[in-house]
Amino acid sequence: MENRLAKAQWAAWVGIIGNLLLAGAKLVVGWLADSRALIADAAHSASDVVGSVAVLIGLRAAERPPDEDHPYGHGKAESIAAIIVSVLLIFVGLEIGYSSFQAFFSPLQAPGIAAIWAAVASMVVKEAMFRYKYRLGKKLNSQSLIANAWEHRSDVYSSLAALIGIGGAIVGGQLAVPWMVYLDPAAGMFVSLLVLRMAYSILMESIHNTLDHVLHEEDTVELMEAVEQVPGVIRIDEFRAREHGHYVIVDVKVSVDPQITVEQGHYIGKQVKHTLLDQFDYVRDVFVHINPYDSLFPYISMANQERFEQEVKH
Repeated sequence: MENRLAKAQWAAWVGIIGNLLLAGAKLVVGWLADSRALIADAAHSASDVVGSVAVLIGLRAAERPPDEDHPYGHGKAESIAAIIVSVLLIFVGLEIGYSSFQAFFSPLQAPGIAAIWAAVASMVVKEAMFRYKYRLGKKLNSQSLIANAWEHRSDVYSSLAALIGIGGAIVGGQLAVPWMVYLDPAAGMFVSLLVLRMAYSILMESIHNTLDHVLHEEDTVELMEAVEQVPGVIRIDEFRAREHGHYVIVDVKVSVDPQITVEQGHYIGKQVKHTLLDQFDYVRDVFVHINPYDSLFPYISMANQERFEQEVKH
């Protein structure tokens, strides 16, 4: 657990430091080169700093052990951090779009050539950060890191849009085509749409995972096969694996021989629990309910009760 936290925290610090340097560089170059698109891109990078800080706080909170008020742990802190990141992105996207739109109503000059090199450098750095954080987030099953990685990818797109707008504005200035100068703020508006789209996607996914999302049946095949291999388990009556941030909590009901003692049934339940905890790193806790096996009248969950009654009638 500590190793996971250390790797995730390091990735968050890489994002904080990298985004601070990029935001500062793009802001200075954008101001000197008089590029609205690059200044908007700098604001985007600055928002990533706040997002990385939120991720860092969420990671530390998620690894806190269970307590009396949070018996299932604090894993959802990562999902909350991802929601914070997405909300910040929404505000940044709106601000970028508004400032870029205002630029259409004021006289503009073509930005300097330095803005192009700043945008290219930003694309290279942010793509490297995206790949690093995305791979690590998948490896650690960290939703907040993955959300933060997509922040970096959105910055790549915004820098690309800024590059196109800046390049078009410079060409327009050299060719004495006045309207092409406005390609720079137009690129800023396009950047805002990309940011808003990314923010909406992250927000919906984070909310979905926060509301006790249950793994789909195809995602629980290995877990169920492991339970079925436990000696004494005759049948799995019900199986649910709830996502709780970067880990899952399993609720399973199994049928055992009704003639065995309570102590023997309890032992089988303990074996089911330890099998899942030992074989799957992402399983944090397991709750096992023991049912007496009956081939004629199997245990039926409330969710399947209506379907069972219909089958009996036919």
